Amino acid sequence: MKLFGVVAWTCLAVAIARGQTTDLGLAPPDDSTPTFGTSVILPAGLRGEIFYLKPGADQLPRFEKMEPVGAIYTTQLNIPPREFKEGFPGVTDRFEWFAIDYTGRFYISDPGKYRFALVSDDGSKLYIDGHTVINNDGSHPARFLDGTVNLAGGIHSIRVSYFQGPRFQIALILAVSRPGGAWRVFSTNEFKPPANPADWKYGDPNQLPPDPNAGRRKLGDTTKK
Repeated sequence: MKLFGVVAWTCLAVAIARGQTTDLGLAPPDDSTPTFGTSVILPAGLRGEIFYLKPGADQLPRFEKMEPVGAIYTTQLNIPPREFKEGFPGVTDRFEWFAIDYTGRFYISDPGKYRFALVSDDGSKLYIDGHTVINNDGSHPARFLDGTVNLAGGIHSIRVSYFQGPRFQIALILAVSRPGGAWRVFSTNEFKPPANPADWKYGDPNQLPPDPNAGRRKLGDTTKK
């Protein structure tokens, strides 16, 4: 990587970690309010199952062995680093020892190499079509990691797993750069297929990949601590 590239990446990482997404063109077009999600079901959005962790957890849990305590929905993950006293935005005032496992689908109309960036405090992982693109797991302050993936046109599955360990800060931002494009906060609203299946340039609306939410418990959100 050239020196300019190193400097550019460093500035990007620092700006995202400080929550300065607007200056980078990362503010999503539909909603800039920091939230992990709401109880309002968004069929084309991300569905996040909420789990409570035992104190001392220092990595993402094995979600398949746990029972979720609720579910939330969102179109984007844009929680800049914030003090734990501000609570668990969108759900409860719980600020430590919890995890959220988000799943959903998105449509690619412009095939090519996509760059994804994940900022989290504490650990997180990004999966596309079941493959790990970014592994930002572990107990740590807001940390920026990125990865690239070649995406064919059509429908793809996405999963973002996140956990918050001990206080004092929380953060979770997922950004994307289209081929040759600038960084933006990833929003499923910007990756929807054409409303008319006849207009699909890629993929077959009658042969979609498995629903990542199939078999998952259909829970509403929770307000308990």
